[in-house]
Amino acid sequence: MAKQLVAEVKVQITGGAATPAPPVGTALGPHGVNIGQFVQQFNDRTKDMAGTTIPVVISVYNDRSFDFVMKSPPAAVLLKQAAQIAKGSGNPKRNKVGKVTMSQLKEIAKTKFADLNAPDLDQAAKIIAGTARSMGLEVEK
Repeated sequence: MAKQLVAEVKVQITGGAATPAPPVGTALGPHGVNIGQFVQQFNDRTKDMAGTTIPVVISVYNDRSFDFVMKSPPAAVLLKQAAQIAKGSGNPKRNKVGKVTMSQLKEIAKTKFADLNAPDLDQAAKIIAGTARSMGLEVEK
């Protein structure tokens, strides 16, 4: 008999630093998944991405087994790393908190390209630039 999908759980976890505490434990606990096993597998796969927030989609099956797919980090996290800022602006129209260059935007767009709805890299960079502006970052040509 084939495995039957029971639930799909979406969480954002810091790479290489997953623990059985919330949000992982509270998301997987009700489905009867071995949380320690997930934490170990996730940390092994993300040890080179330490400190970066990674969205994860965990598929839970009726025999309490699971598998998970890691997505690319959110654009805002990558932009904060590129601009070397702690957080975005509370009022992005008036208060600018940093600057990013077009080459940095293209690098981020390469990372995010699979998750973006864009036909080519230039359009993907424009999407990332919009996110940057909404965070209070200046986009330099």
